[in-house]
Amino acid sequence: MSATLLLLIVIGLPLVIGYAWYAGLISKRNKAREALSTIDVQLKQRFDLIPNILKIAKKFLDHEKGLLTEITALREHAQQPYDKNNADAVRDHLATAQSLAGKMGNLMLSVENYPDLKSDQTMIQAMQTYNEVEAQITAARRFYNATVTELNNAVQIFPGNIIASIAGVSEMPFFETDEASRAPVDANTFLN
Repeated sequence: MSATLLLLIVIGLPLVIGYAWYAGLISKRNKAREALSTIDVQLKQRFDLIPNILKIAKKFLDHEKGLLTEITALREHAQQPYDKNNADAVRDHLATAQSLAGKMGNLMLSVENYPDLKSDQTMIQAMQTYNEVEAQITAARRFYNATVTELNNAVQIFPGNIIASIAGVSEMPFFETDEASRAPVDANTFLN
């Protein structure tokens, strides 16, 4: 084997492996960002649906004005632009979206206490559409967490951690539910 070929192998092989690892990290980061954008698309559908639900409910829910106001404020906050490269901004965005989902769940439970509203065809259709959007958001979040797992593993495991620090690729946060969502459900709350 000639010295030139040996030198080419010794220098070239690590460069090719390093580049392949780098390209893999960038690909995983972009896939995680795409998954986050998919969540945002689904959240946008939710945000567009909420004003219609609130308009319908407002006619019937005089006692729930505070809840309607909270939902409106959360919707406004959740629609604010955020830096997808900033893990804290992503966490805040996902937490706000989760809080909004919780308040919307409270609204849907409140609807059950108003027979006229519960039987209103427009409200029934809005609630069905909302449930479909929530199912799509859940699927998008599962996909996001799967892509974040791939990215975070690649960033944390040697030699990916070295290449990631050189390339400026960092971990992304998982979507996690809030403490209220993890608490056991007390059926008595809804039956009284």
